[in-house]
Amino acid sequence: MASTETTAKTAKSPKADDLAGLEAGLDALDSVQISRTPVTEVLTKKVLPPVLAVALVLVVWQVLVWAEVTDAYKLPAPSAVWDSLSRMWLEGTLLDVLWTSVSRALLGFLLALAIGTPLGLLVARVRFVRAAIGPILSGLQSLPSVAWVAPAVLWLGLNDSMMYAVILLGAVPSIANGLVSGVDQVPPLFLRAGRTLGATGLRGAWFIVMPAALPGYLAGLKQGWAFSWRSLMAAEIIASSPELGLGLGQLLENGRNDFDMPGIFLAIILILVVGIAVDLLVFSPLERTVLRRRGLLAKG
Repeated sequence: MASTETTAKTAKSPKADDLAGLEAGLDALDSVQISRTPVTEVLTKKVLPPVLAVALVLVVWQVLVWAEVTDAYKLPAPSAVWDSLSRMWLEGTLLDVLWTSVSRALLGFLLALAIGTPLGLLVARVRFVRAAIGPILSGLQSLPSVAWVAPAVLWLGLNDSMMYAVILLGAVPSIANGLVSGVDQVPPLFLRAGRTLGATGLRGAWFIVMPAALPGYLAGLKQGWAFSWRSLMAAEIIASSPELGLGLGQLLENGRNDFDMPGIFLAIILILVVGIAVDLLVFSPLERTVLRRRGLLAKG
């Protein structure tokens, strides 16, 4: 009798082993191995390439200046732009100019975030609202922000309110459309599971819809910031007033009025640097965090 039981157990063992192997494989798929990238690898793969690219641009720029491909007043040397930067730093105006524009852009973006997020949820979840407002949001997103400067000046005057109005009109449609796109990609199973667990209404939007739509929402936020920055620059270039202070857009316009090409190049470089810095310091880490938590980024 004992031998019969032993034989039966032995006969079942291959199947048990197969089942255990299958479970182990599924567990391995579910578990994401996360490891931090070494500092040397970060420097080699993420820091060194853009540094080399900037160095190459500077070299090509200087070579063009030496070759005299155009008049010196049209294409200043990198050293002339550096002199303009140094002069603003010594005068104590560089940080003030940067802060004037960055603070406006950040506050305008936060206001756009507070308006665009509930608007996007409303458009995504209510069919009638989507049919009525959805096409308008898409049209506003494709409308150049500079088109809003003239009516905003006439409506609100030359003040910060006009700047924020232009930023909102440029950024809100992008944030709302990004959230709508993210909600559209949420698997229906998630929504049904949420309703089964009692997550309906605002609770469902906060605990189910928003986390599931986060990748699309982040893409909308990133685009919304880009539109905020571009809208602000357009407003600062066109609308000038002593009461508004000196921002990067006005710095660029002053360079044009004075035919100061080093100043123009400096303003363009500063505008570019701020845009890149916000992307690298804010949105890229957020993107990596979301991807890592969803198992889509194994390292970094």
